[in-house]
Amino acid sequence: MSTLLDAGTPAPPALAERTAAVIAGRRRRERRRAAVTAILAIAIIGVFVVSLMVGKSFYGLDEVARVILGETVPGASFTVGELRLPRASLAVLAGFAFGVAGVTFQTMLRNPLASPDIIGITSGASAAAVFGIVVLSLSETLVSLLAVAGALATALAIYLLSNKGGFAGTRLILIGIGVAAMLDAAVTYILSKAAVWDLQSAMRWLTGSLNGATWSIVVPLAVASAILVPILLAQSRGLGVMRIGDDAAAGLGVRLNVTRVIAIVAAVTLLAFATAATGPIAFVAFMAGPIAARIVGPGGSLLLPSGLVGALLVLVADLLGQFAFDSRYPVGVVTGVLGAPYLIYLLIRTNRSGGSL
Repeated sequence: MSTLLDAGTPAPPALAERTAAVIAGRRRRERRRAAVTAILAIAIIGVFVVSLMVGKSFYGLDEVARVILGETVPGASFTVGELRLPRASLAVLAGFAFGVAGVTFQTMLRNPLASPDIIGITSGASAAAVFGIVVLSLSETLVSLLAVAGALATALAIYLLSNKGGFAGTRLILIGIGVAAMLDAAVTYILSKAAVWDLQSAMRWLTGSLNGATWSIVVPLAVASAILVPILLAQSRGLGVMRIGDDAAAGLGVRLNVTRVIAIVAAVTLLAFATAATGPIAFVAFMAGPIAARIVGPGGSLLLPSGLVGALLVLVADLLGQFAFDSRYPVGVVTGVLGAPYLIYLLIRTNRSGGSL
């Protein structure tokens, strides 16, 4: 029979060295995570400020600061306060929401391809919005509400269809891709019957754009983010443990069904509000999680880093779309151009490595 070490007996040297190495590695990962998070936050602030300064008229940093502080600055108060500030704020909120919602699905399903725009949830919002614009001729507010309802209904349908005989992430992804194909076909059919004026409005919404951003659009997304992001962050431990498998997670005390339902409802609702505000900005939810995983490194939750990456992606893409080309392009066009090659790369990498973030 082996003899147990007394409580006061020193640990063997080899065990002490391994323990010290584990602790040191954990501290290094925590320092790297904190540094990357701080750099992302600083980059977002920098790009945010630049987006307030540049345009047809250039305003200095002092003028921008005075407008933000509530002073009246001739010319700048309207251009910065009513046009650029809502647009930049919407870019940050929508990008953060897409990033957090995307990595929630990718983590929960243990697959970087399990993004809301790949598995059909964004398509549900798009189909509902196009139906509201072309067929029902609804106002902008009602179209946004219908888009939220469409995303929620699509997510529920996909979850129920994939939950037959027990939950399986791969089945959910495949069913979601099929549902997305059907919904995209429905959108194409509706657009083929649309009048010219409805077609223009629908296509502007489908592209994903920050044009026409106002505080009335920003505020609902800000409120939804303030409520839903903390709920998702509270589930981050359970989601992280679920990466190692459902059986192991259940053995470690994670309530799988409760965690999964809360995460899905919160992520889909957050995504729906973001999509209703900007339209489906392509590939942000898909790219943010894998990019964050690569720059942050292993261990810990990816929710906050992915949200910051998503916000930075949308801000930078919007600046590029406005000023980097001869013509101005909606932000969704720029992210689509960036995201398509990344999707091909990730498909190749996933096929080789087995498919984790």
